[in-house]
Amino acid sequence: MAKKDYYEVLGVIKSASSEEIKKAYRKQALKYHPDKNKGDKGAEAKFKEASEAYHVLSDKDRRRGYDQFGHAAFEGAGGRGGFSNFDFTGAFSDIFGSDIFDDFFEGFGGTRGRSRRRSADFRGADLRYDLSISLEDAYNGKKQEINFSSSDKCTRCNGYGAEPGSKPISCSTCGGRGQVRSSQGFFTIQQTCPECSGSGEQISNPCNECRGVGKKQTQRKIYANIPKGVDDGTRIRLSGKGEAGIKGGGNGDLYIFVSIKSHNIFKRSEENLFFEFPISLADAALGTTVEVPTIDGKKAKVKIPAGTQNGKQFRLKDKGMPIMRNKDYGDLYIQAMTQVPMSLTKEQKNLLEQFKKLEDTKTNPIIKDFFEKAKKFWKN
Repeated sequence: MAKKDYYEVLGVIKSASSEEIKKAYRKQALKYHPDKNKGDKGAEAKFKEASEAYHVLSDKDRRRGYDQFGHAAFEGAGGRGGFSNFDFTGAFSDIFGSDIFDDFFEGFGGTRGRSRRRSADFRGADLRYDLSISLEDAYNGKKQEINFSSSDKCTRCNGYGAEPGSKPISCSTCGGRGQVRSSQGFFTIQQTCPECSGSGEQISNPCNECRGVGKKQTQRKIYANIPKGVDDGTRIRLSGKGEAGIKGGGNGDLYIFVSIKSHNIFKRSEENLFFEFPISLADAALGTTVEVPTIDGKKAKVKIPAGTQNGKQFRLKDKGMPIMRNKDYGDLYIQAMTQVPMSLTKEQKNLLEQFKKLEDTKTNPIIKDFFEKAKKFWKN
């Protein structure tokens, strides 16, 4: 028997927009859904037909192939074989967005519905630990002791909560399915069972040590390797060091969030370091060589040339922070800050007075340029 045209099935024209197609399918799905038409095979067939049509026309590529080749686009080795294994759950949930009608879809080959929660669903919670370290520790890296409160798997029941030798029984609330259903009109909503948390089982004889919880609170001490070059906000994941899981579930993870304490000399910007170095007026004018500190605790010599201006930066290559997972280092930038004396001795004052008489500010290019600009400003 020849298949009906998909556009005709949904009652739309060939040029219909995706929104019009979606609206038409919603109308058909609500009208012919089997939960609303108990035992009506004709309604069931129309629902499947509408879902198949929407599956094709709601996808750009599938619709383009259908418009060009019709039903033949989905036949043969590369096609869907007439959609004999089509999962109508996908099309319907795309419209209504919830896990409803699961038992119905399971009957059509869908994969949702009666499965119990997997052991992965009982995995322990992740934990967060905030760690504040010095800039020196961030430079060198360190082995950090971490003390925190967490839960460990009960050794008596191995995390299952049942006294050794006893077996869990089927959950009385969900009948062992792990899910419960409630009806709202002709909709059936399926949810995780609140009594057994989806496992489908209840403990008849709780473990004497953990009282059926499967885990116990304890103080833990572990050591974490803080790599060189960590920065503010660096997150370190320790797999399996979080809360214990239950009923066969694995442990969660421990996440260490690193913050760097402020330093009294160095300021950091990513892998580079900065600090301001004070020099005297005489050293800035005459030039000198100075020793400056570096983050590794050593000293470095920096040549200050004669005539160094306030704010001048000097770069020391590879004297900054190490770059994580890399052999390279950032740089250290030193900014000269010329210090004008706040008070002078009589002798210093006399010498500066003599210097002032000898100084020709009119030939100084910076001063000369400023006053040329000022004259133009006043003139205007």
